[in-house]
Amino acid sequence: MSAIFAAASAVALLAASCGSTDTAVPATPAVHSSLPDSQELEPNATIERVIDGDTIIVEVNGQRERVRLIGIDTPESVDQNRPVQCYGSEASTFLESLLPSGTSISLIRDVEARDQYDRLLAYVVRTDDQLFVNLALVEGGFAGPLTYPPNDHYANLFESAADTAAADRVGLWGVCGGPDVPLP
Repeated sequence: MSAIFAAASAVALLAASCGSTDTAVPATPAVHSSLPDSQELEPNATIERVIDGDTIIVEVNGQRERVRLIGIDTPESVDQNRPVQCYGSEASTFLESLLPSGTSISLIRDVEARDQYDRLLAYVVRTDDQLFVNLALVEGGFAGPLTYPPNDHYANLFESAADTAAADRVGLWGVCGGPDVPLP
């Protein structure tokens, strides 16, 4: 594990403030559908609601934050500028089943804290069972990998999971033939 990730792993809680781009979130741990770095995480956020298959609203230190799950992309289901894509509704429903309102989670950041839309960028771990939510979405065929360096700590893991899901024709790979397919 690189020094930057080892150092960031020592940070236990998210110290978020609205509009801040230097939000401190622990760096990258994992579970098969758990984190490969295998450290048990303490909760640092609570789910308010799911927006779509890869975006959630959470409460962190009394602040409401929009969070984009790093390293994955689910089919569009709510973007007013893009058509609804094949398996978009299923991805959103699956994420809602994993993260109902009130669920305690750990947000883990990579190198960059926020994207161009000011969303907090994070890997998400459900703290009651250490489920690595980003990975579970890819393994279940609800998401494909999407890497924006330098936020690429788990890129190989997500690529491998997507290769397996595609080979097994799981989820969007079996129904749609892959990600980014518009509904007929």
